[in-house]
Amino acid sequence: MAQIIAVLDFGSQLTQVIARRIRENQVYSKIYPYATPAATLRAEGVVGIILSGGPQSVYAKTAPHPDREIFKLGVPILGICYGVQLMGHFLGGVVAHSTAREYGHGQLTIRKPGKLFAGLPRKLRIWNSHGDKLTKLPPGFAATAVSDNSPYSGIEDVKRGFYGIQFHPEVFHTERGVDMIRNFLVEVCGAKQDWTTKDFIAHAVADIRAKVGKSRVLLGLSGGVDSSVAAALLHRAIGKQLTCVFVDNGLLRKGEREYVEALYKRNFKIDLRVVDASKLFLKRLKGVTEPEQKRKIIGRTFVEVFEKSLKSIGGAQFLGQGTLYPDVIESVSIAGNPASLIKTHHNVGGLPERMKLKLIEPLRELFKDEVRKVGSALGLPKEVVWRQPFPGPGLGVRVMGDITAEKLEILRNADAVLQDEMMATGHYWKVWQSFAVFLPVKTVGVFGDERTYDYVIALRIVESIDAMTADWAKLPHDVLQKISSRITNEVRGVSRVVLDISSKPPATIEWE
Repeated sequence: MAQIIAVLDFGSQLTQVIARRIRENQVYSKIYPYATPAATLRAEGVVGIILSGGPQSVYAKTAPHPDREIFKLGVPILGICYGVQLMGHFLGGVVAHSTAREYGHGQLTIRKPGKLFAGLPRKLRIWNSHGDKLTKLPPGFAATAVSDNSPYSGIEDVKRGFYGIQFHPEVFHTERGVDMIRNFLVEVCGAKQDWTTKDFIAHAVADIRAKVGKSRVLLGLSGGVDSSVAAALLHRAIGKQLTCVFVDNGLLRKGEREYVEALYKRNFKIDLRVVDASKLFLKRLKGVTEPEQKRKIIGRTFVEVFEKSLKSIGGAQFLGQGTLYPDVIESVSIAGNPASLIKTHHNVGGLPERMKLKLIEPLRELFKDEVRKVGSALGLPKEVVWRQPFPGPGLGVRVMGDITAEKLEILRNADAVLQDEMMATGHYWKVWQSFAVFLPVKTVGVFGDERTYDYVIALRIVESIDAMTADWAKLPHDVLQKISSRITNEVRGVSRVVLDISSKPPATIEWE
């Protein structure tokens, strides 16, 4: 087993990004609840600890605090944002509320490189998100870097191997942030860079076999990357004990059902059952406009359809899902995580008590790019492995407002045009995600000599690595112009096309 870097989760929405950056360096990371006993970390053989950021003040009554004994384990510790404030609070320093909150881009000036900042330029652009800051260092610490609003943006206690930074190195907005993390892992912790995709597959297959035994597994196959890789991994582990069910929920992209049937029945020889439940989903969604309510209705109905599918396949004991790390953190389903809820994911949070199936999520600890690597290693084709993400609730969260058959048809046709042009120009494979959004807004247009009053389609095209942060993609103007022209000319009911140029944060990638 690879060495472990423990990430203690104090509620930051970026905790999983920290874990992802560690794995980028081929070092195995594992996320633990913030109050995990030091004895547990010692028993699991962690070689370093990272204290994540968090939304609270260290002095708040409900503030999450770690086991004090972690500072006596004799392993290096890196505190990030809230994490460095915890170090100051627990080790004899002083933390106070800032008169000016630092949020967004800032500048870091490195005064003493040490091991953490070794090989980095003296000045770097960083990403801040904090209201409190250290005002007095704990005994044994020295300042190594400053920012516009903090004299202790970087601190170190070389003797004990304790380091702290007031900004977020894990996000792409921070220049050379990955190098800082690598320095901590390799130069400070002495971690071996031996965590690979091959290791993950071997461990996952063994875990699946041990958990499932001779039982049967039912998996919802959507045709997307996550469910496809989950299916391939489960199939490698248990073979014919796996049955996949594709649910047509009426919220699919154009031609999706036919694509999935042809791909999996013919190419992969996996036991695939297709269930048409489109009328049921649309009936239950009629008149619903609130995003969270939509997701919950879709999730509940999805589970019900699966329950009925059990009879047709002769029973199963497990329900497989392609849940990923970003799904988990955004739904705040990790035990002990005090983060604020962003949105509910339909495939996260367990199953209703009445359902007899046990849950198995072989990709739960992976980010999308890791999932793609696993898929490639398992022999899945490019069109599956590199297919853009598609939300579990489908077009239900891309039609703003209430959902009708008419709006879905408009959106399907507009999105089909977008995907056709993205493929034709090669940009489909260069971006993280590209999709159309239906806006329940009508605007005036002119077609020929006639005045029209039709709907608006928004284009969302973003670049990202892990979906936790994203920037809008700067496509050539002629490509955007052709997409817009084709949609307004070919899709009946659309008079205007707009482009979403929001980054994440502060916006999310999906609109709902």
